[in-house]
Amino acid sequence: MKSIFLSLSFIIGAIVLPAQNPYFPKTLSMEERAEVIDRWMEERVQTVLPELMKRTGIDMWIIVAREYNEDPVIKTMLPATWQSARRTTILVIFDPGNSQPLETMAMARYGVGKTFQKVWDKEQQPDQWKALAELIKDKNPKKIGINKSKTFALADGISSTHYDQLMESLPSSFQKRVVSAENLAIGWLETRTPSEMMVYQNIVRMAHQIIAEGFSEQVIQPGITTTDDVVWWYRDRIRELGFTAWFHPSVSIQRKDPESFEHLRAFSDRPEDQVIIPGDLLHVDFGITYLRLNTDTQQHAYVLKPDEKKAPDFLEQAFESGNQLQDIFTTNFKTGMTGNEILAKSLSDAKNTGLKPTIYTHPIGYHGHAAGPTIGLWDQQDGVPGAGDYPLYPYTAYSIELNNAVFIEQWNKEIRIMLEEDAFFDGNKVEYIDGRQVELMLIPRTLAPNK
Repeated sequence: MKSIFLSLSFIIGAIVLPAQNPYFPKTLSMEERAEVIDRWMEERVQTVLPELMKRTGIDMWIIVAREYNEDPVIKTMLPATWQSARRTTILVIFDPGNSQPLETMAMARYGVGKTFQKVWDKEQQPDQWKALAELIKDKNPKKIGINKSKTFALADGISSTHYDQLMESLPSSFQKRVVSAENLAIGWLETRTPSEMMVYQNIVRMAHQIIAEGFSEQVIQPGITTTDDVVWWYRDRIRELGFTAWFHPSVSIQRKDPESFEHLRAFSDRPEDQVIIPGDLLHVDFGITYLRLNTDTQQHAYVLKPDEKKAPDFLEQAFESGNQLQDIFTTNFKTGMTGNEILAKSLSDAKNTGLKPTIYTHPIGYHGHAAGPTIGLWDQQDGVPGAGDYPLYPYTAYSIELNNAVFIEQWNKEIRIMLEEDAFFDGNKVEYIDGRQVELMLIPRTLAPNK
């Protein structure tokens, strides 16, 4: 897989995204999306899963879900045309060893797509759990992994009822072989394939362009438009383009006023429905879902005053400090380091350069706050027990989310440059999937001078 990744290039060019840019990436029809999702899933089972089962030492993985109470993992394995599990759906993945292909089975009333073949004949064995137990005894696995985890919600998908039914159906000798599949589940969810990454750039580009369109004179009329107007414009635009939002966007303002912008206000106590005026520093937090992959982006724009052609130097310099913190942080990504180790070193390095950093980065992929190491939370800068102790693996993606606080003398207050850009770690270095914001967007966009 490594050689394939090294041949890929994610740098399409500098991000220049005027709101009027007509070159929006191709959006697939629903039928095309289903074909891509199913093809990716089959490829992942064949190329990603065998390595993960060997890495974790689990030779049988059992994933159980009931309709409308789906395990987060099983939702990534269902065919694109399935909106939920059907009845009780049990997937069984078995590694027979000796470099043989994985056996992928559905202990269910129906086959689950092309990958998971139906192996339960209800007419011969009416009890689904007894049929599962018979299959397990026949395959005789050494370790039976189930999605049970105290640390990671995404790896804790088996319900209490299903856990009890599984254990009751197994002889005691096989009950002792049941282990947590936490690392296997997280590995499955966090690992990105070459096929996914070739398309992920377009998905992040779509998010970037929607943000740029919203932060423009096409949407914002200073003195009239409110932050909530922009938020709901984003929601409508996302739906209009055929995507979904995995969280409600937010738009906030920092300006020359006595209001502080401390952490609590930045994350949970934002004022709503403020009128946008010239001189405002705008911030957006925005994400879309497309082809089962998610984006998560935070960017800034400045609303020009009538006599301005560019943002004030003090804001441009503050913004540059945010990019500086990104560079310090991503340089510290090393395979095998835990999220807490990366956090501690990055905070120390940044403070030694005179920055005032806060880092709260998370994986991105099948979920917005996805599977993998947590690298800080905004209110846990000393590390995150459990989720922060998980190590960094290659071929994983992250939302590089952080902020740097800067005191602005001209405003007599501290502001925060809050940035978030999606990036990919190939085992050696971090690259932004579709670049990153390196200068403030301007509202309105500057036009060519009249002649």
